[in-house]
Amino acid sequence: MGGIPHDHYEPNTNGEKWLHKRLPIVGLLYDTLMIPTPKNLNWMWIWGIVLVFTLVLQIATGVVLVMHYIPHVDMAFSSVEHIMRDVNGGHMIRYFHMNGASLFFVAVYAHMFRSLYYGSYKAPREVTWIIGMLMYLIMMGTAFMGYVLPWGQMSFHGTAVITGLFGAIPFVGDSVQTWLLGASAVGQPALNRFFSLHYLLPFVLLGLTIVHVWAFHTTGNNNPTGVEVRRTSKEDAQKDTLPFWPYFVIKDLFALAIILAVFMAVVGFMPNYLGHPDNYIPANALVTPSHIVPEWYFLPFYAILRAFTADVWVVQIVNFLSFGIIDAKFFGVLAMFGAIAVMALAPWLDTSTVRSGRYRPMFKWWFWLLVVDFIVLMWVGARPAEFPYDWISLIASAYWFAYFLVILPLLGVIEKPLTPPATIEEDFNAHYAPKDGGAAAVNPAE
Repeated sequence: MGGIPHDHYEPNTNGEKWLHKRLPIVGLLYDTLMIPTPKNLNWMWIWGIVLVFTLVLQIATGVVLVMHYIPHVDMAFSSVEHIMRDVNGGHMIRYFHMNGASLFFVAVYAHMFRSLYYGSYKAPREVTWIIGMLMYLIMMGTAFMGYVLPWGQMSFHGTAVITGLFGAIPFVGDSVQTWLLGASAVGQPALNRFFSLHYLLPFVLLGLTIVHVWAFHTTGNNNPTGVEVRRTSKEDAQKDTLPFWPYFVIKDLFALAIILAVFMAVVGFMPNYLGHPDNYIPANALVTPSHIVPEWYFLPFYAILRAFTADVWVVQIVNFLSFGIIDAKFFGVLAMFGAIAVMALAPWLDTSTVRSGRYRPMFKWWFWLLVVDFIVLMWVGARPAEFPYDWISLIASAYWFAYFLVILPLLGVIEKPLTPPATIEEDFNAHYAPKDGGAAAVNPAE
């Protein structure tokens, strides 16, 4: 696993040797747990274990919920109420599942922005980044389909709005929308399809998680300096790394315990805080909510979707050049998916030779402005599509695209980065070695 020199599993007993020749699973687990990990990782590297735990939590609670849920337009809402009122512990299982989705996206956004800041998407980790972005898209699809299942007012009308976006595709939009819904409108076929996919996709996500972990174990972990682990010899590698077990496992479990304490407080005392009250009203096709709002984790991209109206000059130019084929609605759809696409292209848009943002003075300002921009988009996505929110969303959307398409490429040319440390060991000693007069730093791996 990987190119970092380290000790591999060696079976000792006859039983271990017999199993290792036929199924080297013990060796695989050993090499996974003992993988050399850069010893200067900070607390932003704890989100991986949170994501894995939350995925397992969502699958486990989802399997239990499926035992009692009825995917039928006349009984779906009642079956959810049955889970909440009559099933032993059903309300807690559902609240774990509901709020687990929010924890999932909190962790994934922290994970993504950490990767963007420390340049974890750069060579040789481009494939790891693309796999991660694919996982993010599947997460979004799974979460959307799960929101449909309670069959409340927001579920029903939100489905109509989101699937209606595909109807904006020129020439084939109506056919694509009908194919997605299984009918000309939201109804039983759509509920069947979304229920089936909501149950299937988490297992696809679990498989991609294994590939994602395999990918970064092959290339090695990035670290706050962006400096690679020395691979010249096992001794040099040991000076830059520590085994994943027990050092980072214990650190990750400690962080997970703190995060779960907060999560349990939310589930126990404010489980519906992030939900919408309209979704506790049975779906009614004849009554449309006054303001259809998606879940909070979709809001930034929902704001981008709504930002590009027919009054925006960019939309007008594109509409003219395309001879009216790309109208404002389709342009908004392209912008929404394009906002994710430009993030996926970050490995090729970032031209800087320095990986970590820690050593890029100009980059820091633009990056933190991007974080603020993302929060502003999230806020404005929940506001009505009227002045001044429409202008704010347009400006914030413009900066999102400008960051990836203009600022990142230019910074690699005009920025004068600081010099990173020569080795991870040097960075570690600079931060954690004893002061003058103390004992020399000891590497527990040696």
